[in-house]
Amino acid sequence: MTNTRDASDTPGRPRTAGRVTAADLPALRRRTTAVLIAGQILGGLGVPVGIALAPVLATQVSGSEALSGLAPTASVTGTALLSLPLAALMTSRGRRPGLVLAYLIGALGAGLVVLATAVENFPLLLLGMAAFGAGSSANLQARFAAADLAEPERRGRAISTVIWATTIGSVLGPNIAAPAGRVFRGTAVSETAGPFVWAAGIFLLAALVVAALLRPDPLLTARALAPQESGSAGNRSLRAGIAAVRASPMARLALVTVTVSHTAMVSIMVMTPVDLGHHGADLQLIGLVISGHIAGMYAFSPVMGWLSDRFGRLTVIGLAVGLLSLAALLAGTAGAAHGRTAAGLFVLGLGWSAGLVAGSALLTDSVPQPARAAVQGLSDLTMNASAGIGGAVAGVIVSRASYGWLNLTGACLLLPMAALALRRSLTRPAGA
Repeated sequence: MTNTRDASDTPGRPRTAGRVTAADLPALRRRTTAVLIAGQILGGLGVPVGIALAPVLATQVSGSEALSGLAPTASVTGTALLSLPLAALMTSRGRRPGLVLAYLIGALGAGLVVLATAVENFPLLLLGMAAFGAGSSANLQARFAAADLAEPERRGRAISTVIWATTIGSVLGPNIAAPAGRVFRGTAVSETAGPFVWAAGIFLLAALVVAALLRPDPLLTARALAPQESGSAGNRSLRAGIAAVRASPMARLALVTVTVSHTAMVSIMVMTPVDLGHHGADLQLIGLVISGHIAGMYAFSPVMGWLSDRFGRLTVIGLAVGLLSLAALLAGTAGAAHGRTAAGLFVLGLGWSAGLVAGSALLTDSVPQPARAAVQGLSDLTMNASAGIGGAVAGVIVSRASYGWLNLTGACLLLPMAALALRRSLTRPAGA
């Protein structure tokens, strides 16, 4: 008899889509991945608007260039703070409502940014940017949604495929921002704030796509197909997620990997344009360096996913340590050699990709199914909160020491990640 699980509405269980059998899974995996890719492309079109224009708007609204960094910081903070409530919603109701809510909050945030610019209210601008960060939360959580139904031996590729889709939006988004702003010339919406209207519309469209097409819900379907792992709803709490990480050495390594990789990358990246400017680079060159960095982050993620599945998570985590260390060496010793800086930032993106893909896959591998959504939310909280702190501290290090010292500090952050990976490799389980 074919194994069939009922994933329809029952008391205490959110709806997925009737009965799903093992024979349905290949087609369902492809459909789920396609919907998530569509959402990632749309989200990727909206998120870069905030990255590019938030400091400019903060300066315009506050009247102080010294406060320009608070707007992107508010966005990163919002991404971090929203990770846990969104994970709690996904834990209890599934991926679809969590992703939809995240995109809706992002759209609301974009609207608040436009309003704050019109009335010149700086606190409202910061609130809007914090809510805007929910768009990034959705993009991050989508990688885990791709892993819900993936076969364990293909989990890295599933995660990396969704991450790769961000490349399209990240490349197109900044180029669309300027034309989107010009549409509002002569209106009550400023040309600088206009792209946030575009971002709001894009987030709403992403929410519509996910709400309409991410059916059945991948997380709820995975639970329905593995009821022996599902347990009770109470075992899916955030407290249980924290306990799951504490109980699993591999989960702890995974959490350290994604947090350290992201923090080291953000800390070095945010100060690179400043260092390039100090060494005579113009805006066009700075843009090219950052574009190369983004290409390293996203374009090669499928390669990292394949390596992770083929050679193991620990191998790719070791690769991440090596790449991030090499990036710090190249960028930190570049000085006025702009080509060396560009190479360092490209390698920095590759190292981040290796760490995020392998760490995310290992995290999913290492905790029981009921705790996964909570643990994944905890992961996004720690990586974004740590990166926010790292970005703030990076400016202090560069101002009081140098960009070279910042890169050395970033390399030192990798030591606990390397030590844990080495320790775990001595007792490597099958498939790790």
